[in-house]
Amino acid sequence: MSQHTARRGGAAWALVITSVAGFMAALDNLVVTTALPSIREDLGGALDDLEWTVSAYTLTFAVLLMFGAALGDRFGRRRMFTVGLTVFTGASAAAAMAPGIGSLIAARAVQGAGAAVMMPLTLTLLTAAVPAARRGTVYGIWGAVNGLAIASGPLIGGTLTEHASWHWIFWLNVPLGLVALPLARLRLAESHGTGARLDVPGTLLASGALFGIVYGLVRGPADGWTDPVVLTALPAGGALLAGFVLYSSRAANPMLPMRLFRSRAFAGINAASLLMFVGMFGSVFLLSQYMQGVLGNSPTEAGLRMLPWTGMPMLVAPIAGFLSDRVGGRPVVAAGLLLQAVGLGWMARVATADASYAVQLPGLVISGVGMALYFAPAANLVMSSVRPEEQGIASGANNALREVGGALGIAVMSSIFSAQGGYESAQSFVDGMRPALVTGAAVVALAAVAVLLVPARRKTGPAATPPAGQASAPVLESTTR
Repeated sequence: MSQHTARRGGAAWALVITSVAGFMAALDNLVVTTALPSIREDLGGALDDLEWTVSAYTLTFAVLLMFGAALGDRFGRRRMFTVGLTVFTGASAAAAMAPGIGSLIAARAVQGAGAAVMMPLTLTLLTAAVPAARRGTVYGIWGAVNGLAIASGPLIGGTLTEHASWHWIFWLNVPLGLVALPLARLRLAESHGTGARLDVPGTLLASGALFGIVYGLVRGPADGWTDPVVLTALPAGGALLAGFVLYSSRAANPMLPMRLFRSRAFAGINAASLLMFVGMFGSVFLLSQYMQGVLGNSPTEAGLRMLPWTGMPMLVAPIAGFLSDRVGGRPVVAAGLLLQAVGLGWMARVATADASYAVQLPGLVISGVGMALYFAPAANLVMSSVRPEEQGIASGANNALREVGGALGIAVMSSIFSAQGGYESAQSFVDGMRPALVTGAAVVALAAVAVLLVPARRKTGPAATPPAGQASAPVLESTTR
């Protein structure tokens, strides 16, 4: 470790700063959902406009994730992290002060762009600051914070809207950002990737592909899958994705080398991440509505009742990280995904128009433990499957796949829900939700199967520990070809 890195770095500071930034970015994926009625009352706008206050963030976040990671690798990860955090914080203030629905949507889009630069670099900066032997435990804490943000978004949004105003769901980010910015500048060590020039053709192809796919998935449930724009966006995105894969397979210095997917470790954990977010995001989307619209809970009450699920990562994820250091990430992630699938299946089985909280509680607890066991070891598996100079783009690719998975999950679950039920009555909602949750459980179980592609960690004694600054990835890759 260089003197410069030692002076600036430190695992504790890196963990605090990156966890705060990750919490902010993850939280804003879902925090707006429970505030939409209040936003409409204050700012007006049609249903489409309200949906875009959510979709604008999701779209720019997903589209620019890989580009943000590439910028960090090229121009400095700490530098671009602070740029992304600055943009995100400023856009949060602009959203809080938005005078109309149009300006709110624009601010949300800029928020997503800032988060796309900031989020993938949190994991890269954290990895650089923590010795390999301690990463599982530290990832556990980082994963707990991020998991809590994703799952508690509706609770935080509902509580702030109910007891203060919807503006505070955006003001919340401003003091956090203002504190994190100088700390990032002073306490994070700078690092770079390969130093190669930006891959402009690859960036354009990847961004266009993600835009078409995510736009189509986001708008499909609202506009209809036969809408001309949706029918154009999805095939165009798929064609651009194919073009990106072909180009990246032949380019000398591609943004995302396709050879990474020849590693069973990298391919397996990314497939699992995509599938896990399909099942989880779609299920959370429906369950939060079920607790409010069918069971009659207020937004705050619904969030509190989901705490056994949403709060579990704070308790279990650090333990999961410790276990991944001791026995390897694969068995921990697989167990977590299987528990998540069992929990979703339980909730599908007991869901009725008047279900008591007592019968729901076991499913919520099981799902919470499963989600907690997933996050930290999954991050460790992603970062240990590539060389250090490739960790930035590996994090960006994994985050992009998660975002696509979340959008796909909501689209798939909404379509199943609409085909089997609807909002006409409490029983109609349950009729639609139950098969959707069963589908979510099956998809998460499939994610557990994908994790089995990841090679088991070799136990070769002290000789297996790489020298300082050397990646452990070649050991993994030797078992994955």
